[in-house]
Amino acid sequence: MELENKVPEQLDSIKNDNLKALEKLFPSVIKDGELDIDALKEEIGNFEEVKNERYDFTWAGKQEAKKKAQEDVMARTLKFIEKDSVNPDSTENLYIEGDNLEVLKLLRQNYRGAIKMIYIDPPYNTGNDFVYNDNFKISQKESDKKQGYIDENNQRLQKNSKDSNRFHANWLTMMYPRLKIARDLLSEDGVIFIHIDDNEMENIGKVCNDIFGEENFINIITIKTKIGGVSGSSEGKSLKDVTEFIWAFCKNKNEIFLNPVYNKIRLFERIQDYIDEGKSWKYTSIITKIGDKILLKRDEKNDMNFYGYNILETQSIFSYAKEHKISIEEVYNKFADKIFRTTNAQSSIRQKVIKETKNYKYPIFSCEYIPIKGKNLGQKIEILYKSGSTSEQRNMVMFLSDVVTKENGEYFYLDKITSLWDDIEYNNLTKEGNIEFQNGKKPVKLLQRLINLSTNNNDIVLDFFSGSASTAHAVMQLNAEDGGNRKFIMVQIDEKVKEDTEAYKFLNEINKPTNICEIGKERIRRVGEKIKKEIEEKNKNLKDEEELKKVPDIGFKVFRTADTNINWRKIRDISNSESLPFNEPDRLDFIENYNDKDIVYEVLLRQRDLPLSEKLETLDTIGNRTYLYASSYLICLETDITENLIKELADLNPLPIKFIFRDSAFKSDINLKESTFRYLKTLVEKNSGINKRTYTIEFI
Repeated sequence: MELENKVPEQLDSIKNDNLKALEKLFPSVIKDGELDIDALKEEIGNFEEVKNERYDFTWAGKQEAKKKAQEDVMARTLKFIEKDSVNPDSTENLYIEGDNLEVLKLLRQNYRGAIKMIYIDPPYNTGNDFVYNDNFKISQKESDKKQGYIDENNQRLQKNSKDSNRFHANWLTMMYPRLKIARDLLSEDGVIFIHIDDNEMENIGKVCNDIFGEENFINIITIKTKIGGVSGSSEGKSLKDVTEFIWAFCKNKNEIFLNPVYNKIRLFERIQDYIDEGKSWKYTSIITKIGDKILLKRDEKNDMNFYGYNILETQSIFSYAKEHKISIEEVYNKFADKIFRTTNAQSSIRQKVIKETKNYKYPIFSCEYIPIKGKNLGQKIEILYKSGSTSEQRNMVMFLSDVVTKENGEYFYLDKITSLWDDIEYNNLTKEGNIEFQNGKKPVKLLQRLINLSTNNNDIVLDFFSGSASTAHAVMQLNAEDGGNRKFIMVQIDEKVKEDTEAYKFLNEINKPTNICEIGKERIRRVGEKIKKEIEEKNKNLKDEEELKKVPDIGFKVFRTADTNINWRKIRDISNSESLPFNEPDRLDFIENYNDKDIVYEVLLRQRDLPLSEKLETLDTIGNRTYLYASSYLICLETDITENLIKELADLNPLPIKFIFRDSAFKSDINLKESTFRYLKTLVEKNSGINKRTYTIEFI
């Protein structure tokens, strides 16, 4: 059997993927699998070497950081920890324990281009932080221990103290490869938020410009933390620091759309604020009568309809209140959907309205269409435009009902957020999530706002410096509030918790190992139970017209980085051998202390675009070691393959799109192996229609 039908030992190579991408753009620049730099220069019009100096952000160790990003992960996998998981058969959430650089590389093949939002809160490099030491070579452990880079428990952490002459370089070298791979995981419309203070504020922006491109910078969000800043020795040397920052970058600025997010303020408080600030409150007119809606033109290409209304009567709020002898407040409360303002803000829709209606004379026009992005994505909406003194003056009508929300009979004005966030409470954070943890917790409200800003209901959120799992908390809470189905992936190294802390005492009390991962997992469990209890209580007390509220996904699968479970070398060695020791197939194929689920997930890590959150089931009717993943991938770990077994697999309905077998299970029956390959491959291709897969049958 040809080797290309083997499950690959190595995950997809970042270098090879980059070469393939270049080859797709410029076929002539890849020669014998290597990049021809001179040919590439010519392809981009550079026919002579540029010798002029140019700007380049660099530091001692940047080349090493680039190499780290491209180094392959060998003989490593993710081990499923079922006992720590919650609802593992149904959940779509993941919690992964391990070095985040290693984890990102392991996830790259499955989640490339799949993550909508990444939030990270990395070490701020204050001089007391620990940064990851990314040297995975066992041979250097002893020297690293002597230098203090690896502790007595072989933790890959090193203190980055300010007296180091590589203080900034160490931190940048740690961050660069992680951000480089994070970019690969982002979807084309994906966004990354990096939470930072002023220690590396400037440098993180430069690194992100390097990786994401200056053109994909979105904003720097400034957060007023409302906590004390510098004191003591810094008095008289600097101002008290009460801010932190979030750098926002995207994968592709042309593809992103930030959802409108608002602060809620009582409507009449907002009106009074405008008056007190000497500003003009614009929502002061009411439509009292509007005529018939007349179709003027249909743009079938863009699925747009343009209308005119033959009558429009308006009145000021104040005269309407006086005429009807009611208060201004009553007018606002009764007619929020008719109170309006106009704006001449430029937009592509407005230009289309001007073009299609300039030959008509109506007091008001409208455009009806289905937005392809934004909060009204996929829903038909109508926007009104009020005529002006000329045929090309069309001012958009904005209704008060679009900028207010009604809660318990009271209107709240929705004030669109800016890049200054000074309304988020930072006090009492240590107990948020019902978990005592003082090391850098972030407010759930802050994270919910970022999630609202950048995701839709079914997107995936990743945090690879997850700490106490505030991001997971925010995802579940937001899903509970708006009925969304967002998924999270949390990644955290099992850093030890200091002994003289409340967190350490807490973990001892609940009989858990004293590391940060246990803090995060326990928080997710407790938040999930709280959400479930609150929804169930609310459902017990529903009024007649209210619908039952659904409990969101409050589970999570736990994985941990570990050594490979598959004996790749022996499998490789026996591929060319005529004498195969089949009497002990498990010892031949797998590493000691393996279990079947670990084998299955290690194989799945080598499949493209296949999330690890799908359902794994055992097909007991066929064999106790035959597994079906995501109803599509059949992994057969049986030690003996027979014609009857193959026929049972072929009768599965629906038929899996890929079958994976053990080489050793065919013993020395090469004919059975080849006939199995041809038979199942033909069946899968016949059933897959136009969505053909390159390899439908693979062997371990």
